[in-house]
Amino acid sequence: MHLDEARSRQLSLPQEDEDGEELQCKQGPSGTDTAVPAAASWPGFESVCDFCKLTKALSPGYKPIFKLQPTRTLPVPRGGSRCRCCPRPVPSLLPGEARAAAEAGVTWPPSAASCGGACGGRRAARENLLKGQKEEEERLLQAIPLFCFPDGNNWAPVTEFTSETFSFVLTNVDGSRKIGYCRRLLPSGRGVRLPEVFCIISCLGCFGLFSKILDEVEKRRQISMAVIYPFMQGLRESSFPAPGKTVTIKSFIPESGTELIELTRPVDAHLEHVEFQALLQRLSPHLILHIFASAVLERRLIFLAEELSILSQCIHAVAALLYPFTWAHTYIPVVPECLLDTVCCPTPFMVGIQRRHLERVLDQPMEEALIVDLCEGKILRAVGDEEEILPTKLQNEILTSLNRHNNNNNVHTSEQVNTLVSEAFVHFFVRTVGHYTSHIKWSKNGSGTFQERAFCKAIASKTSRKFVKKFVKTNMFSLFIEEAEKRRMPQEAYFQQKIAEYHEQKKHRRDS
Repeated sequence: MHLDEARSRQLSLPQEDEDGEELQCKQGPSGTDTAVPAAASWPGFESVCDFCKLTKALSPGYKPIFKLQPTRTLPVPRGGSRCRCCPRPVPSLLPGEARAAAEAGVTWPPSAASCGGACGGRRAARENLLKGQKEEEERLLQAIPLFCFPDGNNWAPVTEFTSETFSFVLTNVDGSRKIGYCRRLLPSGRGVRLPEVFCIISCLGCFGLFSKILDEVEKRRQISMAVIYPFMQGLRESSFPAPGKTVTIKSFIPESGTELIELTRPVDAHLEHVEFQALLQRLSPHLILHIFASAVLERRLIFLAEELSILSQCIHAVAALLYPFTWAHTYIPVVPECLLDTVCCPTPFMVGIQRRHLERVLDQPMEEALIVDLCEGKILRAVGDEEEILPTKLQNEILTSLNRHNNNNNVHTSEQVNTLVSEAFVHFFVRTVGHYTSHIKWSKNGSGTFQERAFCKAIASKTSRKFVKKFVKTNMFSLFIEEAEKRRMPQEAYFQQKIAEYHEQKKHRRDS
């Protein structure tokens, strides 16, 4: 039985005592204390309330699965037994209760002979959680082929195909994300054949490291599939490198001998999966600022391109512009064709769609959104106020930095471009919200409370204050502050370093 179906059936079970009076836990559906009949005094009853508290997170308004037979005395009820792990009795069920339990798929007494309260209730809640997690894992596994071949319906066997690298993101129900790193290639052979996709799923954003692994996989695939397995086995047997560390993998390739492959994980991964060059090659600095302004206020953004690698690179680049903040809403770098109705979602999203589906996208009954054509380098649809969102002075500073890149022939490497672009946008956040630590009030027990009003008032510039008053209402800022309130030592070391440098420069200018 599906978990949601089981919950809905459990909610409809009768909750009456022997006298026909409704039984409720002390933790009621609304979260407030409710009266418990005097008859409900058996030792494990309050533990049922614990069970309700645990399951309330899964289904708001949840009531106990079924009525436990109340007793006025401590002895074991007739037909019951004692719990193996605590002295509480395991109550037996009345005939009506047994039928209700059977209809809900609940086994009673529990197979491990528990009290149904502190033991059985928590065990049942834990089993429900594990079952939900397993179903979620299965759902994600079934979705992987869709994202590996988002255009799968249009494929035909080919004789030539240039391999491409792209990625996608799967979001769990708890908000956590898994990243899929993909390499699509045409296996060696003669005649027409279908491309293959090799995909690595990880919760870590280490695009460079996984891209190097996929390079090795592709090299071995051109020899034989059998050559890939020893390499992957060596990876599984090696520990994943810590930030800033390197692991060396030994791998044997026929006719080449044993190779040593070094895999390094960067110290600061906020630019790890980013190629700002891909964004700058397709959009003008002015349009990039409009996109940034929409993203920073958590609006709906749609990117169009034909190549999956371009979609993937550009959307990751836009998300990286938000550092030290994180896009916390729907985020699908490559939307499969069967999920195109995602653009009808009323909540914020950042998605990439192949350009061949443009007409279908425009026909969807969607709300206001920014639609960016990466092939033509233009914005097809906008809200209209993108020019007015960011403070004018800071907007001009970012434009100056981006134009400097376009006019600078000395900047060649991807790392140099990433650093230059990232610093321009990090500096924007340093200037607007870099004083946030000064407005977290710490209590004696070590917890912090953010003083939003004082934080906004501390900004001297009217245009900056107007922007910040909107920005503090976003989900990304709220999540950032929630983390900051938990610890006195901020997590984002690079951002803190830039804040310190900015204050040092201000002090130096005052003193000189």
